[in-house]
Amino acid sequence: MAETLGMLCDKLTIVKLKQYHTEDATRLASLAGQEKMLQQEIDEFVAKALAGEIPQEKLSFAANKVFKAAGNDIREITGSIGVVFADLADVNCKLWHEQEKVYDFENVPVAEKDVVVRQLAHLNLERNKCIDEIDRQFATLVKEKK
Repeated sequence: MAETLGMLCDKLTIVKLKQYHTEDATRLASLAGQEKMLQQEIDEFVAKALAGEIPQEKLSFAANKVFKAAGNDIREITGSIGVVFADLADVNCKLWHEQEKVYDFENVPVAEKDVVVRQLAHLNLERNKCIDEIDRQFATLVKEKK
């Protein structure tokens, strides 16, 4: 298993966004299957981690994002795993709508293009912070259980 709880939560929020934004029955059926598989994978990951079947070092992968710190102040991500998961879902909703602008980038006014690109960068950094925080908290919970 090469994913963490935070990564699985991220994938689940994206599947939910796709479900919300489509009315195509075939696609909705496929997404429902993906949702169920991700829910099962999350349950299995949590159970295996709590049973000690996943080594502590595999419970989180640092994002290791390299970015210019000046001008890229990202809010601190705090709260319980549930709160951070909700923050992750919110960030992914914002990312979805910002990305929609990129798909039609030639129609974005020139004066707004830099804002769109900067917003995407900030939201992606925030998304990674949410994923890392879920992983950090979960790893701490598993470690304390032992």
